[in-house]
Amino acid sequence: MHDKKNNWMWHLLSLIVLVAVGFSIYSASQKIDYTWQWNRVVPYIIDTSPIETYAEYDGTIIINDAGLITVEFDNGEPTQVVAKADDLFVSDGDLVFEGDTVSSLDQQSMGVLLQGLLMTIKLSLISLFFAVIIGLVAALMRISTNPLSRNFAFLYVEVIRGTPLLVQIFIVYFFLGTIFDLDRFTAGIAALSVFTGAYIAEIIRSGIQSISPGQMEAARSLGMSYPKAMIYVVLPQAFKRTLPPMAGQFINLIKDSSLVSVISITDLTKAGREVVAGSFATFEVWFAVAALYLVLTSTLSFGVQRIEKRLSTSD
Repeated sequence: MHDKKNNWMWHLLSLIVLVAVGFSIYSASQKIDYTWQWNRVVPYIIDTSPIETYAEYDGTIIINDAGLITVEFDNGEPTQVVAKADDLFVSDGDLVFEGDTVSSLDQQSMGVLLQGLLMTIKLSLISLFFAVIIGLVAALMRISTNPLSRNFAFLYVEVIRGTPLLVQIFIVYFFLGTIFDLDRFTAGIAALSVFTGAYIAEIIRSGIQSISPGQMEAARSLGMSYPKAMIYVVLPQAFKRTLPPMAGQFINLIKDSSLVSVISITDLTKAGREVVAGSFATFEVWFAVAALYLVLTSTLSFGVQRIEKRLSTSD
């Protein structure tokens, strides 16, 4: 009972500290000569601007008894049909000229920032898939008894971890991309996968080597081949031990994916730059971008924690 009371006191103290930090940030923001306009960011998250229909050529508006709106063109082109309209800017028999607004349709769609977020998720998931494969192969090569495999795996890990990701993206896109005719999306996936794979390789290697050699010996004594013993006995145990550092690397991959914007992939970061250029709401946009990244990484972190709890209860 006493421990529960102390826990509540510590939680309350944590809340007070967070409120104090929030108030300090708010007070500091008031001293900046800047007008906060968060409403400018909303259309770039959820786009509610109406879709307008324009006359393709000069013609005449025809509205039948059923309410169907068509534009009959003077130059003999096929009739333009306006399927749906919430607001109509013309009447039956009106003359319209090329480019005139005929109608508009209310809609809601993903804004530029949400589209960039989806691209970031797509980049991260595909890169993660290939990075795990690359990392697993490199880890098995690192612990191989074959010196050639060990040397190549060691060289791969050291070169990739010893050079910046930004430089690797430029090399893959401008050099390898030119040789193999890679588009920017493929080049970005390749650079992220190879870079993250080097770190995953070391995580998996350390996890495998942390398992007692007796596990492999016991599996081999039961008649299992080395690959089967590795797949069914060693790797499942190593997976449990490497889950926390793997989760950290996955989160780093999501954040590292922002660097592919330098080769004109419209991910969340590049979308944020485009919105800043169009809205001039610099602080609001970057705070919104940071919040979207935080939601993404927090969701991943929460999911990994749930998996970790399930695995711990199954032991």
